[in-house]
Amino acid sequence: MMDKLRGTGFVIAMSIALALSVFVAGCGGATTTTTAPEGAAGSTVVLMTHDSFAISDEVLADFTAETGITVQVLRSGDAGAMLNQAILTKDNPLADVLYGVDNTFLSRALGSDVFEAYEPRGLDQVPDELQLDPGHRVTPIDFGDICLNYDKAFFAETGLAPPASLRDLTKPEYRSLLVVENPATSSPGLGFLLATVAEFGTGGEYDWLDFWRDLVANDLLVVSGWEEAYYSSFSGGSGAGDRPLVVSYASSPPAEVIYAETPLTEAPTGVVTAGAFRQIEFAGVLRGAKNPEGAGRLIDFMLSLRFQEDIPLNMFVFPANRDAVLPPEFLQYTDVPAAPLSVPPDVIEQNRDRWIEEWTAIAL
Repeated sequence: MMDKLRGTGFVIAMSIALALSVFVAGCGGATTTTTAPEGAAGSTVVLMTHDSFAISDEVLADFTAETGITVQVLRSGDAGAMLNQAILTKDNPLADVLYGVDNTFLSRALGSDVFEAYEPRGLDQVPDELQLDPGHRVTPIDFGDICLNYDKAFFAETGLAPPASLRDLTKPEYRSLLVVENPATSSPGLGFLLATVAEFGTGGEYDWLDFWRDLVANDLLVVSGWEEAYYSSFSGGSGAGDRPLVVSYASSPPAEVIYAETPLTEAPTGVVTAGAFRQIEFAGVLRGAKNPEGAGRLIDFMLSLRFQEDIPLNMFVFPANRDAVLPPEFLQYTDVPAAPLSVPPDVIEQNRDRWIEEWTAIAL
């Protein structure tokens, strides 16, 4: 999650840090509750999530109307802070369901044994490539692609073609054009680092560290988080900077159109599909949950079309259910990477901290 593109207006939506997030926000304790209708069999299920979680009140109210179960949302900082809190309290869990752990922290979550196995209804509608846990301790809920965005006006005016690959970024013609986020403090920054590991490998004749050395030599700009990169350094869309390339999300162009103050017929930003990294978010029943039955019913509901079709315009990520209908803006104004890069969660867990340290020695 995720320094993600979320919210009710473009500035609000794009400013909420996804994490993804995977992750600089502090731990929070704010809660939101939907109230069960009068006469309902009043039980409560507590949903622990990151601060970027956003779903329509009407959707949670529908769950309550159908089941008689009240949903209490416990916001717990970014995805990393949220998971740490769940691990520290696993002997006396604060919630029944955890939502928002993604594939960059999945192995840590599973290795900490915080989840109870649960196979939800509707799982057959989720593509196999999103189901990373054969033990069904976590269920895929949504995904987003971290990728390069470019300023269409800049490339049209200069006649320079947008980069067609990550390696293109090291060419002289792209000098001083790129801004990225620090992977130690930003979800998209970490996702982009992992994309370079997947693309160039480790220890070869030209590996991911060599690529980053070449980026730095090509006047790479590094900032702490997505909001600073997109709004202050990027020149496209809502950005006010002078760098026409930024690490963001494939859903950024639709967000630019949806929340534009003046109606647009074309997104002002484009997506470079090469070198994209797919970020998948999961939900699971916490081991020792006070209401495990309600937790299972909530996860069932999170895979339902009612919940899944509410995700895109609230959290600006894609629903995991293949039958969910996307808003037309998501189909018209973005390119979904056909072959996003990935790194196995256990490999990420074994190497994440070392890779970030090695990156820091080069880029900062």
